[in-house]
Amino acid sequence: MTEGERTPLQRMLEARSVAVVGASVKEGSLGQQMMLELGRGGYAGAIYPVNPGYAEVLGHRCYPSIDDVPGPVDLAIVGVANQRIEQAVRDAGHAGVGSVVTFSSLYEEEPPEPGTPSLGERVAAIAREHGMALCGGNGMGFVHADENLRATGFLTPDDLRPGGVTFLSHSGSGWAAFLFNDRQIRFNLLVSSGQEIVTTMEEYLSYALDRETTKVVALLLETVRQPRGFVAALAKAAERGIPVFALKVGRTEGSKQMVVAHSGALAGEHGAYEAVFDAYGVHECRDLEEMADALELFSSPRRVTSGTGIASLHDSGGERALFVDLATDTGVPLAAISEDSRAKIADVLDPGLVAENPLDAWGTGIDADRIYVESFQALHDDPETAAVAFVVDLTRQGEPYDVGYLQVARDVWERTTKPFCVISNLPATIADDEVGILREAGIPVLEGTVTGLRALKHLLDDGSVGWRVHPLPSVPTSDHADTWRHRLSGAQVVSEVGGLELLEGFGIPVVESTLASSLADAERAADRIGYPVALKTAVAGIVHKSDVRGVRIAIADIEELRETYRDFEGRLGPEVTVAAMAPPGVEVALGVVRDPTFGPLVLVAAGGALVEVLHDRKLALPPIDVDTAHRLIDRLAIRPLLDGVRGAPASDVDALARAVSRLSVLAVELGDHIAELDVNPVIVSPSGCVAVDALVIPA
Repeated sequence: MTEGERTPLQRMLEARSVAVVGASVKEGSLGQQMMLELGRGGYAGAIYPVNPGYAEVLGHRCYPSIDDVPGPVDLAIVGVANQRIEQAVRDAGHAGVGSVVTFSSLYEEEPPEPGTPSLGERVAAIAREHGMALCGGNGMGFVHADENLRATGFLTPDDLRPGGVTFLSHSGSGWAAFLFNDRQIRFNLLVSSGQEIVTTMEEYLSYALDRETTKVVALLLETVRQPRGFVAALAKAAERGIPVFALKVGRTEGSKQMVVAHSGALAGEHGAYEAVFDAYGVHECRDLEEMADALELFSSPRRVTSGTGIASLHDSGGERALFVDLATDTGVPLAAISEDSRAKIADVLDPGLVAENPLDAWGTGIDADRIYVESFQALHDDPETAAVAFVVDLTRQGEPYDVGYLQVARDVWERTTKPFCVISNLPATIADDEVGILREAGIPVLEGTVTGLRALKHLLDDGSVGWRVHPLPSVPTSDHADTWRHRLSGAQVVSEVGGLELLEGFGIPVVESTLASSLADAERAADRIGYPVALKTAVAGIVHKSDVRGVRIAIADIEELRETYRDFEGRLGPEVTVAAMAPPGVEVALGVVRDPTFGPLVLVAAGGALVEVLHDRKLALPPIDVDTAHRLIDRLAIRPLLDGVRGAPASDVDALARAVSRLSVLAVELGDHIAELDVNPVIVSPSGCVAVDALVIPA
């Protein structure tokens, strides 16, 4: 591949030549560390120190400027002060350098005048003008283990064996922490992307997904700066079956503000990120410990191919009970093993122990190793078992290592094919040197019961079928969508009747309703619809009708209708909606909302007044199929109400899922024309579901 065929990002991450701008021999300086890291990594390409103050740096001829470097430069690692970074990047561009890494914070003591670009914006403009990729600022660079290239000014481990994990991080400290992990999580590429003023997360992600060495990806995210590219990269990962783990910071209001203060990033609505992650099978982690356990588990080549739950073996009845509690809390299913498996286990257990899953196999301690191994085999072989865990306290065993728990784990690993791991109940007891024996054998060791269970849940989820990319449901006629594009382009607020008409055209059931602007019109509408009816104010500008006592339901006859209409007319105005009554059922809210990062999203929530009280809501990236809609509904706290409580009949959840899926089509077709679509309530009953009210605000 010639220089012209290589992209700027390839010239950065696979640099054949590196200029170190600000190289130094001063002990402990950034300039010295940049040079040391290139040597520590065993980089075999050309290295050109650049500093007018030296003739030689660490055995390499030093050049006064980057223009003086003999030959093309793929990558310039720039370690200069903020006040010099702009000129340094400009010099690199003029010299034809392909890419730049900068650690600069890009902070200016004197902010620019209003309307003039900041230092970061000026540096980004220079890089783009010259077609350069740029990593940073305010990052720690990158380590490409496959290429023996450490483009950083910060200490890295002496021994860094390549592996299959790519780690992309907006946090420099998080990047360094995983770089120095002692769990034998091995990486092919680690990038501390910083403020991403030019090259952004999805570009690194897409690059990594194209490499054969990439088996797992981990993302430590503050924001997404290029949403379309990011979603496209996640789709590529899903298509190629490469698991992606994401730890998104900024979930709470307080942490959002910290993210903005740290990097100027827009943290965004966390529910939108959850929707995107759901759409492409991304595994969301809650903390660094969970991510570490998940990466270690997924670094093993074993994946779930059959079974429904976890089988585990313990040496403590109390800790086994705790494991069951925590598995319930984390939603991890335990395998319901067969009577045949129980019989095989009972044959080897000490008297008094119960053959079940989870299994407490500690009895007298006599011949325990054999009992454990044979019990594990029976658990493993059960068709309901998807993965097996050895859950113990990894206290120091001491030599010999060919007996005891270390040997049990190795024997089980060698005799089995399903995913297998060791979980430490208490991380503080772990003896790293002894656990290293297991890790050298390829056995994942998870350092905590809760984080280990979460990692196992990711493993089970990854094995679920049809989770990732979903087909577009059937769409309405193009005439209906075109008509509404035109209507939405001119209206300020669509009437309730118009909103229900919009929904009905997309196949969503709605109540019959009619606008009326006089009592006579209201009477005729009620006669046609049939009593009982609902009467609601339709006066322009009133968005939340119930707040102004503008809703009356179950009006039984014409006298009650007249009384209600006169009340509304006197207080609010003559315009009303007359609507049929929906059958009794569970109130659910549906909607389309616009996220500033990812655009239109579909919402499902607890309905009626509960939508604002419970904050029980889930979002999805449209379009979604009916199965995905079911999964979305199943995550609601009010989900049990749909199955019927205290003798109430079960509601038609299938009908609700179809409505949600059809609403997702509306979001795809018209989402760019809608600022907000609020369908509340949707009544879900044994006979189906029906939208009762709709608020549509055009974009």
